[in-house]
Amino acid sequence: MPLYPSRQSPVAVLLFLLLVAGCKENQTGAEPPRESQPATPVADPRPLSEDFKAYWYAGTAEVSSYSLSQARYGELRDGDAVLVYVTEPFDPIKQVKADRPDSSSVSVLKLNRTRKFLTGIYPYSIMSSIFYPVADNRHALKISTSVQEWCGHIFAQLNNRGDFEITAHSYFESEGEQQLNLPKTYLEDELWTRLRIAPEALPLGTQELIPSTEFLRLRHQPFRAYSATLTLSEPGEVRTYTITYPELNRTLQIHFQGSFPYTIQGWTDSYPSGFGDAAQVLTTTARLKKTLKTPYWQQNSNSDLHLRDSLGL
Repeated sequence: MPLYPSRQSPVAVLLFLLLVAGCKENQTGAEPPRESQPATPVADPRPLSEDFKAYWYAGTAEVSSYSLSQARYGELRDGDAVLVYVTEPFDPIKQVKADRPDSSSVSVLKLNRTRKFLTGIYPYSIMSSIFYPVADNRHALKISTSVQEWCGHIFAQLNNRGDFEITAHSYFESEGEQQLNLPKTYLEDELWTRLRIAPEALPLGTQELIPSTEFLRLRHQPFRAYSATLTLSEPGEVRTYTITYPELNRTLQIHFQGSFPYTIQGWTDSYPSGFGDAAQVLTTTARLKKTLKTPYWQQNSNSDLHLRDSLGL
């Protein structure tokens, strides 16, 4: 059959031209428009106090070091933990730090939380990044966690879109490649940033809560929400936010300064550690050593190494 019509009626020619035009449009390589994400109701933003603006928008980060006793494989391991809090602009569509902030950018209070400790001959290194809007009117926009040790490494990421979209990779066969969606509920990881903004607005009582990605990976628990009881101690010099998961036999307590800027003084995390029936409840403990307000991203030369001494690292 010839490619082009010959001696055809004008109607046939017109239909052929329309068909060719349609094919050419589909061959341009342009991506089809993506479906917009389902709208998520967003509460009115929480007003920021002048103290908050002066502290968190001064062009510095808050870097706090902690002495760490970490439960792993049925024993307590000495190590160090660091919490780095800093505000930055966030692209809610690409879900990354915005290189060129504009009116669509969201100001977030980011927490980079690290832990380093030894298990016998080999080291563990854990890091989580939590991006939480300072408006305190929605869930964390993104959470990522990585764990590196000599047996292998794992990575998990939660993106806040229509649902919570979770991607996880692991060297364990049973956890190797996972992609799942979860309905939105409170996230344990976001509470570490929420209490720095407005502790009086923390969720209390019995709630459905998704535990930290660090805990879920280290204890090989499935990604899902668990029932938890949340309490906040009375106002004082130091306050304690307690999260208890009956099903996981776990209790996390976060101790923080009772007045602004609510610096975290330390935490305890009690849960079964070890293998099978031999696992016993041990308590991970972190105690504050030093806090610096500093633009750490500029302090990357050898002459800045002394600052690690200032943090006791």
